[in-house]
Amino acid sequence: MNASTNSRGIAIVTGASRGIGAAIAERLARDGYAVVINYASRSAEAEALVAKIAAGGARAIAVQANIAKADEVRRLFETTAETLGQPTLLVNNAGIMKTVTVAESTDALYDETFDINVRGTLNTLREAATKLADGGRVINFSTSVLAMNLPGYALYTASKAAVETITRVFARELRGRAICVNAVAPGPVATELFVTGKTEEQIQHFANLPPLQRLGQPDDIASVVSFLAGPDGGWVNGQVLRANGGIV
Repeated sequence: MNASTNSRGIAIVTGASRGIGAAIAERLARDGYAVVINYASRSAEAEALVAKIAAGGARAIAVQANIAKADEVRRLFETTAETLGQPTLLVNNAGIMKTVTVAESTDALYDETFDINVRGTLNTLREAATKLADGGRVINFSTSVLAMNLPGYALYTASKAAVETITRVFARELRGRAICVNAVAPGPVATELFVTGKTEEQIQHFANLPPLQRLGQPDDIASVVSFLAGPDGGWVNGQVLRANGGIV
């Protein structure tokens, strides 16, 4: 499908310059969306992804914005509207994961984690509440690690528990506008974010936990987002879809 016609609408994907976000952006472009590649600092990677999507016949732009800052998120939505048109899909993929025990946690890490994972989600939802087209979709990101109670993940999973609650409430607050609001909760996925700081033994341990005996791939998660964003996902609302190969 040639997505230059914007046949499915206009998607904003936060944190889309690499990893899962980049896979989502590419999949949505193939599905027929014009895509906004949001990034915080990796401009070269974002522009390379825009060029790749354009080479495939779709339309994409890169927009820098730190989602933890409300004014920058406002500019992200305004740029989208001015350049491509009214957004119809928001994918809140941007996030950070830094593992540390509760005893070793710091105020600085707490602030960083909640600023990006929670405040960032709130900032984008606040804009979406007035600027997303009726009949659109919102897809937030949680984590299946939330249900595993792993040592070292307290701050990260606490921030994602907040995102799950916000997701369910926001879905109800948009009553009457035919907008579906859901969250995707991946298990371990083979990305730079996941493998950094882990030994090969640790990576293999996580790969063997699910019954399917492998790590997830970015395309696995992009396929779930594609379903929720597409016509077949129109009766799913206020839910958290755990895409983890059966790990929990």
